[in-house]
Amino acid sequence: MNPDRFWLTDAEFARIEPHLPIDTRGKPRIDDRRVISGIVHVLKSGGRWIDAPPDYGPSKTLYNRYVRWAAKGIWVDLFHALASAGGPPAQVLIDSSAVKAHRSASGGKGGSGTKPSGARVAAARPRSTR
Repeated sequence: MNPDRFWLTDAEFARIEPHLPIDTRGKPRIDDRRVISGIVHVLKSGGRWIDAPPDYGPSKTLYNRYVRWAAKGIWVDLFHALASAGGPPAQVLIDSSAVKAHRSASGGKGGSGTKPSGARVAAARPRSTR
C-alpha cells in the first residue's frame, strides 16, 4: 500500500462494509476496501480508469465494480445510508464543483452552437436548386 495514495481508513471501511452486497455468485470478490479506495481515487482525480495506479488492482476490476454497482443502485443506497447517519457537514456534503461532465454532455454532435428553429428553417429559401 502506497501511503501517498487514497486509502479508506479502518473506521471508514467499517461504516461502509455493512452496506455492501453479499449476494455474490461465482468467484469471490477481491478485497472490497482496495477496490473502493481505487474507485474513489479515480473519481477524485478525474483520471481515466486505465490510469489507476496498480496498487488498487486491475483497472478493469475498478471500472466493472463501479458500473455494476451503479446499475444495481448500490452507490446511491450507500450514499443515503451514510448521509442519513449524520455527522459533520464536511463529511455529508458534496462539492458539485468537483463533478466533471463528459465532453459531449453540452449538446449533440457539433457542440452547443446555436441552431435555427424549425419554423425559421421552413420559411427559409431552399439551399439547393434540384
